[in-house]
Amino acid sequence: MKKKRVFSGVQPTGNLHLGNYLGAIDNFVNLQNKFECIYCVVDLHAITNHQDPKQLKSNILETVASFVASGLSTEKNIIFNQASVAAHSELAWIFNCVSRIGWMNRMTQFKEKAGSNKENASVGLLVYPNLMAADILIYKATHVPVGEDQKQHLELTRDIAKKFNNDFKCKDFFPIVEPLISKDIPRVMSLRNGKKKMSKSDDSDYSRINLKDDKDLINLKIKKATTDADSIPSEISGLKDRAEAKNLLSIYASINKTNLEKVLKDFGGKNFSTLKSSLSETIIEKICPIGKEITKLLQDEKYLTTILKKGTNKADLIAKENIKEIYNLIGLTKFT
Repeated sequence: MKKKRVFSGVQPTGNLHLGNYLGAIDNFVNLQNKFECIYCVVDLHAITNHQDPKQLKSNILETVASFVASGLSTEKNIIFNQASVAAHSELAWIFNCVSRIGWMNRMTQFKEKAGSNKENASVGLLVYPNLMAADILIYKATHVPVGEDQKQHLELTRDIAKKFNNDFKCKDFFPIVEPLISKDIPRVMSLRNGKKKMSKSDDSDYSRINLKDDKDLINLKIKKATTDADSIPSEISGLKDRAEAKNLLSIYASINKTNLEKVLKDFGGKNFSTLKSSLSETIIEKICPIGKEITKLLQDEKYLTTILKKGTNKADLIAKENIKEIYNLIGLTKFT
């Protein structure tokens, strides 16, 4: 029986952190044994905000190095960068013509990213959900791993697929993609503010654990992580309005492959210094080997570009076949 196909993309921001690892990459490693997986470095999405051209290339390679160092197999998976497969952009334009302006205006993530100055935001930032839909549907992916903040975009992808199938009378041409939502995947928050997502864009480096941080820096960052004066509760109800406490406990649960209830049972009544000590040890044991391997891989640019070329060739074969069918369905012809 043919494996179901998973697609997911990661923006090449460079210097990936613990939130990227626990929220996405670790799950990718688990999925590679159950599905046919396509993992894309979404560089076209990255340029919705201005990027330094030289740094962008470096970030693409570092993202690939992070994938491989974390355990993603280059044999089991297709790993490539988005800009190398032209069909992503071709289908995105078609979806710009299928999708509705009202759908774009309802996207909450655009409102959050554009802020109060949305008139100065790029058009790309507004319509990039259409490109996201193209990323998924150009491979006729059946499943996409999503977090809470991506659910709305996946719903849009489903709406676009349904509308395309209906508009061009091609029932079931595009699959109605299903979300892969794991309750065990946390939304990792800042170590300085438990109400903000862990992010590279945060001014303070102490707000995150970077995958390339060494043992001493991890220890220091966890030690300085914001908590409160109360002890650790034994029940989840005791974490109400304690965002920083919940964040550290959730990170501990996730990296130890357990649940929050079990962690609270083990640490309930203790102070946070005890938890922080155990958390540092666990993060160091898991993350430091990955960081060392990333550094090693980054010294071999030829190897990383070979991975991307190999992945691009495989992805392009699938995408070209599908874009040809799409062109036929809508009446476009390439006179070549």
